[in-house]
Amino acid sequence: MAREIEKKFLVRGTNWQLNAKKTRIQQGYLCRTPYKTVRVRRADSEAFLTIKGATTGFSRAEFEYAIPVEDATELFALCEPGLIDKTRYSVQVDAHTWDVDVFHGVNDGLIIAEIELSSETEAFTKPAWLGKDVTGDPKYYNARLSQRPYSSWSVKEREGA
Repeated sequence: MAREIEKKFLVRGTNWQLNAKKTRIQQGYLCRTPYKTVRVRRADSEAFLTIKGATTGFSRAEFEYAIPVEDATELFALCEPGLIDKTRYSVQVDAHTWDVDVFHGVNDGLIIAEIELSSETEAFTKPAWLGKDVTGDPKYYNARLSQRPYSSWSVKEREGA
């Protein structure tokens, strides 16, 4: 079974941007429940359909398939309300690549870094620009942000971030 083992952190500062490759991403959800999500994503000139299972610890089942960009465009019309718009920066730190997502639109102001690991016990270097660990906090899941965007959070919720 394909598994996604991922840690998520908030980001401080802009030092991570040096030499980072960037990709514009739009994504929508055909299904989003606490137990599974089905996502359509367009990343520059590529598109994917992704199915994810429930999160246990910080891992979950994940299946991703390339699809034609034209299909993704048509599937966006079938998605539940609340598309995600972000720029993803790929940042190399030692042996790992971090994905730093800078959100746009209704999620503007939110920046999250993710690292995919081969096991839940794998060691990794934490760069100085990492903030609070938000792994497992559902309000930071993209599927949740598409329903309850960052712009709708209270000042207290944002300060707790």
